Amino acid sequence: MAKLMETKLGNIDISEDVIATISGAAAIECYGLVGMASRKLSDGVSGLLKRENLSKGVIVTLQEDELIIDLNIIVGYGVKISEVASNVMDRVRYTVETMTGLKVSEVNVNVQGVRFLE
Repeated sequence: MAKLMETKLGNIDISEDVIATISGAAAIECYGLVGMASRKLSDGVSGLLKRENLSKGVIVTLQEDELIIDLNIIVGYGVKISEVASNVMDRVRYTVETMTGLKVSEVNVNVQGVRFLE
């Protein structure tokens, strides 16, 4: 399902995959984040995704006028998990709202693992 926005010049459809890619790219830039984890348990809970697969660690749900983003992340060992999660939430919300013009109602962060920072 895509998000339809109507403007005076026409309609804009933004797919969930686009929002997921934007979210993953914004999240990976945060300090303390090692990478995105797979969203499917069959792929391995703490499986680290490569940069081209960032959207696979993101679940986007569109309901009415609500946009809910769930992120599955892997944090670096020795960082404060609550700070990393808070930074990821803020950055993803800001980036998605700025780039798409959509209102993000929730950004949920699921920490799937801890890895040593490289």
